[in-house]
Amino acid sequence: MNRTLPLIGALVVVSLVGLGAQTPFGPPVERKILSQFDANQDSRLDAAERKAARAWLAANPAQCVFPGGRCGGFGGRGNAVAPAPGRPVAPADAASGGKAPLYDTATLRTVFLQFEGPDWEQELGDFHNTDVEVPAVVTVDGKTYRDVGVHFRGMSSFMMVGAGQKRSLNLSFDFVNDDQRLLGARTQNLLNANGDATFVRPVLYAAIANRYIPAPKANFVRVVINGESWGVYINAEQFNSDFTRDRFGSAKGARWKVPGSPMGGGGLTYLGEDAEAYRRLYEIKSKDDAASWAQLATLTRVLNQTPVETLESALAPILDIDGALRFLALDVALVNSDGYWSRASDYSLYQDETGRFHVIPHDMNEGLMDEGGRGRGGPGRGGPGGGGRGRGLPPGFDPGAFFGPQGGFPPGGFPPGGFPGGPGRGGVDLDPLVGLDRTDMPLRSKLLAVPALRARYLTYVRDIAEQWLDWNRLGPIVAAYRALIEAEVRADTRKLFTTEAFEAGLATGEESLRHFVDERRAFLLKSIPR
Repeated sequence: MNRTLPLIGALVVVSLVGLGAQTPFGPPVERKILSQFDANQDSRLDAAERKAARAWLAANPAQCVFPGGRCGGFGGRGNAVAPAPGRPVAPADAASGGKAPLYDTATLRTVFLQFEGPDWEQELGDFHNTDVEVPAVVTVDGKTYRDVGVHFRGMSSFMMVGAGQKRSLNLSFDFVNDDQRLLGARTQNLLNANGDATFVRPVLYAAIANRYIPAPKANFVRVVINGESWGVYINAEQFNSDFTRDRFGSAKGARWKVPGSPMGGGGLTYLGEDAEAYRRLYEIKSKDDAASWAQLATLTRVLNQTPVETLESALAPILDIDGALRFLALDVALVNSDGYWSRASDYSLYQDETGRFHVIPHDMNEGLMDEGGRGRGGPGRGGPGGGGRGRGLPPGFDPGAFFGPQGGFPPGGFPPGGFPGGPGRGGVDLDPLVGLDRTDMPLRSKLLAVPALRARYLTYVRDIAEQWLDWNRLGPIVAAYRALIEAEVRADTRKLFTTEAFEAGLATGEESLRHFVDERRAFLLKSIPR
């Protein structure tokens, strides 16, 4: 077998091995080095401690199984703007957001970050996928926030972006001061709109999703780092106890993140009663206790092993079934190519105080787009259940030969239906019933095997198409977004796509958002009769 993989296949392997020790099929494991260099034991690293840690990282690179030993990024995009310094911007030059909420889509705030040293980008890169945060002073609306922890976030959105281009950032305002908040938020996610030249798709997806289920909010911000503009970022709400308090009225309960992985695996398949089998695929974000893991295992067991005839009644006490159906409908109707239907990852779980689980969307930056030449998603295209060409692996790639014998995901080897990772990317003709034979995606295959639940799910898909995939409704919203950010996008020297790509995405051609909306609406309304 030819083991020289093209770029997209390589990214699958890199996503697995990441920048630290890895599990065979789970997400990258964060390298825990903070305690090793925290000489004064204050749970953070000062400049001298970080210098020692960076030297150690350089001498002890992450383990890697990729041919040739390469585990780093792959550099910039071919259609990206050549990185160049942005224009200088001072806090006095930025308009205040006033009393507008943090996620107000009609407001463009400016977030100023001031790092201690000029090599902040290299330092953040050195500490990517570790438990070390780099401190910065943040200024928003004229107010200064000190000792804010910053790190680069993401996997492909980090590895596919070259130095000097915008990478996604996570800001922890409670890094040192537990009570410090930015307009009520302890955490801010600044996303680089990886994959979307228009910047508007994740904000639009979040706006639509919030009409159906509790979902993270999103809007636009301008980011200035050490006095230089880095252009527009997506400001996305963090899934944490603040989120659950706002949406569910409680900060208690168990929370999990199912990290993005081209290998998938976090689709709620039953892995037995041993918590360790689930830890490889689900990151618990609340208190790590045995009871929470046992209840997650129970959910997966009931979902996977209950007969169709009694599944709804068995699940009702432990799963928000209607919310799960709405989640699945949004995922497919809006063609979230990083979503559950595609690879059974990149979502969140919340178990409320009554013991019911809720499914929450996480990564929305690859929705509302036709993947075009990368695989349009009709039935039968690209693997079991249809849905487009395989997301991460080149034709003819043999994962068993490449990785060797596997026994880790799920136990016993690869899931029925093919190599993990789901049917792949979709398009305007993605079948709303995609993946019904995928045993590794039981939230779809098991729930939708119940006739009444399948009918309700299809009703939600059609409602989304009728109410939201309608350019008469979306067009004015998108025009307002464009008016808010266009000047900053044009001036942005760090963006991942050209200004021409931004304009084309907001025009009317085949690569445009409008084309997707019109075509997707027509397909769904034809596919799902009243």
